[in-house]
Amino acid sequence: MGNQITTKWLGNMRFESTNPSGHNLFIDAGEENGGKGEGYRPKALMLSGLAGCSGLDVAALIKKMKLDVEDFTIEIDANLTEEHPKYYDKVAMHFHFYGNKLNEKKLQRAVDLSVEKYCGVMEMFRQFAELDIQTHFHKN
Repeated sequence: MGNQITTKWLGNMRFESTNPSGHNLFIDAGEENGGKGEGYRPKALMLSGLAGCSGLDVAALIKKMKLDVEDFTIEIDANLTEEHPKYYDKVAMHFHFYGNKLNEKKLQRAVDLSVEKYCGVMEMFRQFAELDIQTHFHKN
């Protein structure tokens, strides 16, 4: 398998999770669920994973295509189901590109390649959520 993560209980509602990168992260529940909010929430972490996965694809393509981008953010708004087990059934993902010399056609191509071909996390989300992906260009 080769994808090993060890997550250790630190008492109360807090955990420490290893990562193959060597950087560990902390997971904790919010105060409303008996935690102290001293770590990431597991479901929200999935959304960061989605943005990070796709973001890395797009960043690599920006570099490869030698595109001029001053700033780039990904905003995700996800809907959680009401019933347990609660999961994300709708995920809106907005790519925002900022700069004076944006090649909109190539940037859209980079986003499409990530969304349709490269991003494995996106493919996992597709199994359980309805995805709405949009690209926005902002001239400074």
